[in-house]
Amino acid sequence: MRIATWNVNSINARLETVLGWFSEEQPEVACLQEIKCLDEKFPAEAFERLGYNVAVHGQKTYNGVALLSKTPLEDVRRGLPGEDFPGEEGDDQARYLEAVISGPRPVRVAAIYLPNGNPIGTDKFAYKLRWMERLNAHAQTLLALEEPLALAGDYNVIPEPRDVYDPAAWTGDALFQPKTRSAFRALEWLGLTDAYMAADGAPGGYTFWDYQAGAWPRNNGIRIDHLLLSPQAADHLAGVVIHRDVRGRDKPSDHVPVVAELNL
Repeated sequence: MRIATWNVNSINARLETVLGWFSEEQPEVACLQEIKCLDEKFPAEAFERLGYNVAVHGQKTYNGVALLSKTPLEDVRRGLPGEDFPGEEGDDQARYLEAVISGPRPVRVAAIYLPNGNPIGTDKFAYKLRWMERLNAHAQTLLALEEPLALAGDYNVIPEPRDVYDPAAWTGDALFQPKTRSAFRALEWLGLTDAYMAADGAPGGYTFWDYQAGAWPRNNGIRIDHLLLSPQAADHLAGVVIHRDVRGRDKPSDHVPVVAELNL
């Protein structure tokens, strides 16, 4: 089973590019982020023609996540459970979608679009940290099920200096703050495995290049798209591929697909 995660940065604006990659690669499961459309505006029929079952948790203009699977999706959950925080951005943001991928050995998969958090010192950064607390609490609940699990998506977290082309340039950014990185490590300490680090771990495994300042030609990238696996999934990890060539195609997203293969 190949599980892909990809922040597409508006599914309808980049549909031909996205469909082209899906036609080539045909991952069994895919988690899409920042689809930027309501559920009814998601081009489900185009993916169904490629053989996918589709679940969507959308939002007009912003955010939004989708799950695509070659086999039926069961036990679908839209939205991250947890406490509401009065005065903050709250759960009206479409950032979490979870389902069980049916098959001989079912796998639970979540598509995650974690808040950016910039600028530091604002409610947006507080919301990011609270959201990560809620993700941690829910992850504990899911890990207790002792089943194959993949929490995949755009985490908006640069875990380590090796995951950014120039660490000094990002010290003032919410993606690289000590509190952000600590919250990410806390997820790993629950028993989750960073698939890329387990399968490869080489510096420069970037998944995002900004549209500005020639970031892509200069390879000024960062690694912020992650697949975190439960022990029952990590035991079957066969490899991870970052499809960096997709960044050079027509009308690309600023992110590229990351695909983990599990021998299940």
